[in-house]
Amino acid sequence: MKVNLVSPTGQVKQVSVGFSWTALLFEFLAPVFRQDWKWAGIMFGVRIVVIIISHALDIYVFGLGVRIVWGFLYNKLYIKERLATGWTPATDLDAEVIRTKVTI
Repeated sequence: MKVNLVSPTGQVKQVSVGFSWTALLFEFLAPVFRQDWKWAGIMFGVRIVVIIISHALDIYVFGLGVRIVWGFLYNKLYIKERLATGWTPATDLDAEVIRTKVTI
């Protein structure tokens, strides 16, 4: 499902709601594609820590678990951050979808 957000300058951006397949498959590259530098840096840092822990403990599925968590969280985090910086839902339907689906 997708919703439209409108920036304070009038720019309209369509964003996905729900599970982020791009975050699952591409990890820190998903926020890079969206030019979300804060979360790209956080996800890259977490990835480095996960690699170190995985090699130290020989638990290589740990990285897959972290990717699944990012898949569930990233779209919510992205939308919440946009709303906090002044973006607004384009329609009442978009606002309702965000109200019901975007909770952390």
